[in-house]
Amino acid sequence: MEQSIIQTEYSELMQKSYIDYAMSVIISRALPDVRDGLKPVQRRTLYDMYELGIRYDKPYRKSARIVGDTMGKYHPHGDSSIYDALVVMAQDFKKGLPLVDGHGNFGSIEGDGAAAMRYTEARLQKVTQEAYLADLDKDVVDFVPNFDETEKEPAVLPVKVPNLLINGAEGIAVGMATSIPPHNFGEVVDGVIAYMKNPDITTMEMMQYIPGPDFPTGGYIANKDELPAIYESGVGKIKLRGKVEVEKQKGGKERLVITEIPYTMIGANIGKFLNDVYNLVETKATSDIVDITNQSSKEGIRIVLDLKKGADIEALENLLYKKTKLEDTFGVNMLAVADGRPETMGIIPIIRHHVKFQYEIATRKYTTLLQKELDRKEIQEGLIKACNVIDLIIEILRGSKNVKDAKACLVEGNTDNITFKNPSSKLMAQQLCFSERQAQAILDMRLYKLIGLEIEALMKEHEETLANIGKYEDILEHRSSMAKVIIKELQAFKKAYGRERRTVIDNLKEAVVEEKKIEEQDVVFLMDRFGYAKVVDTGVYERNKETADAENRYVFICKNTDKICIFTDKGQMHLVKVLDLPYGKFRDKGTPIDNVSNYDSKTESFVYLASLSDVAASKLVFGTKQSMLKIVDGSEFVVAKKTTAATKLADDDEVLAIRILTGNETMVMHSQKDVFLRIDCGTIPEKKKMAVGVRGMKLDSGDALKNIYILKEGENEEVEVKGKQIALNRLHIGNRDTKGVKK
Repeated sequence: MEQSIIQTEYSELMQKSYIDYAMSVIISRALPDVRDGLKPVQRRTLYDMYELGIRYDKPYRKSARIVGDTMGKYHPHGDSSIYDALVVMAQDFKKGLPLVDGHGNFGSIEGDGAAAMRYTEARLQKVTQEAYLADLDKDVVDFVPNFDETEKEPAVLPVKVPNLLINGAEGIAVGMATSIPPHNFGEVVDGVIAYMKNPDITTMEMMQYIPGPDFPTGGYIANKDELPAIYESGVGKIKLRGKVEVEKQKGGKERLVITEIPYTMIGANIGKFLNDVYNLVETKATSDIVDITNQSSKEGIRIVLDLKKGADIEALENLLYKKTKLEDTFGVNMLAVADGRPETMGIIPIIRHHVKFQYEIATRKYTTLLQKELDRKEIQEGLIKACNVIDLIIEILRGSKNVKDAKACLVEGNTDNITFKNPSSKLMAQQLCFSERQAQAILDMRLYKLIGLEIEALMKEHEETLANIGKYEDILEHRSSMAKVIIKELQAFKKAYGRERRTVIDNLKEAVVEEKKIEEQDVVFLMDRFGYAKVVDTGVYERNKETADAENRYVFICKNTDKICIFTDKGQMHLVKVLDLPYGKFRDKGTPIDNVSNYDSKTESFVYLASLSDVAASKLVFGTKQSMLKIVDGSEFVVAKKTTAATKLADDDEVLAIRILTGNETMVMHSQKDVFLRIDCGTIPEKKKMAVGVRGMKLDSGDALKNIYILKEGENEEVEVKGKQIALNRLHIGNRDTKGVKK
């Protein structure tokens, strides 16, 4: 066989492959279909339970059985994704309308995971069976081959209620994500009925029926006025708040009790909320909270905050809304697969697609039912006709040698192979013209059907069949009749499964927290050689000055509202708020500087520490081991980020020293090979913080700077070299970028 090489552009091939992959994830995994509001894994799991006969009135079956069967037949993507979908469909705190009836540990609102699938059991909810899986035997939806073409699965479930709105949806695809909030069952049904009666209904008119989302966790929606724009565009942010009640205690004390939480707080965020409240107390943002306990149970949420007597309730509530997850935002992006492609839709288009789908499945359903009734009518008419000439038919059967001859006589009037006792019977038999189906029904008919009451029942059944045919033809021919049937069914679902709204919708005032002004004062920053830092009062420092200076590596005065600049040998600067450092007793150990900053003691070393206010008002000279020098204006280090690059370094270079310049200083560079060079600091150029700098001293191969000294006019410092003391102020001032003097 001759082989040929097809050349193609690599970028085009990658683009096509990635688009194919992205569309596969979008359509086949991550996003729900606007018609049934289900992702493929949810649809397949529910259909598999339906096929296994795990109905609401049957015993529970092991979740592992459901997951294994779904994975083997329809969804070959791993058992965890299937079980996770099954669990979520059973959790009433996540779904407005749970579709699965779970038995066992299916997790909790506080973030506890479900038990392993081998321990839990499940079955379909009654509503799922009646509103999601009914009529699958009536050819209402298309069936497609499964992944290995050994089974058939529905392309979409014949869901009779707008599940996309009722249960909402969350999913992350490639380059897009969906986030649809759940809504109230009865309100959504009313909205659909209103649309069917008036397809030109506006969003504002629709909101008379569907005023907003209804979260299973209750709480408040605080931005009512913004909902129309969200429902019109399908995109926006909903502000959620928990429900806080005030309970009176003995002795005039009060306590706050949180009985409903924002939908976004479900799971680990409840624990985070508790930690945030602890932090508010620890950081002294509030002194009104005495204790906090989580008394939540299966009966509902109950988080209790005990308060001190005379606490400012309103201010505390505002603080909780502002500083914790008790007030949060739910990002709305109503994205779903419509007509085979992802589309962001407002509430009216979603309902329009749903209603269109209802007409489609109703048309297919009643077409199937009509055909069955027409077939039944044909057989009934044949049996009625046969009862009128039953003696002739019996004579034909007795005179026939086999079923084929008898059937030929009934259908075609062929009497060639039939023996008649009465010649007139033969003439009558030749006039028979039953249809194939009627003839078969006559041959299958039992003798007891000739009893008078059975014949009456047959006549009555025939009348019912004719009535059904008229009814189905009317539904199929008149859209208004079909609409009445759909509306009647929706009203029945609302009556059976509707519930009161849980989430209150209102325009609530913005939570305002008046920050307590911190009284600015001088404090002393102390950090020992192990990196433990703290701040103490200046009076405490003065009383322990000698010990503090001896035990600590860095000691300087700063403002309590200031920040500490930590310059490291890797050329980084980390900022730490003085308020984040422990303030108190002199003998307190302090906290590791790693814990309150991005500084990593395993990979970095301190080069210079100072307060940001001192740095900002100064000129800093940087010196590296490879003798690169530069002066940087301190204002460049006034940044908001906790970590910023303080200088640019060449490969294998490190920051050796950073010093503050005041003017008229000289610099002495001391290399590892004891070469000294003294230069005037005025010869060092001022550069930006991200510049490398200029060379300060020419170094021999294998040499590097050991230290840098800054000498003010009239100052001296001595360095010991090979047992001799070198007075640095006696060194000759040379030119920058020269070799220096060997000592």
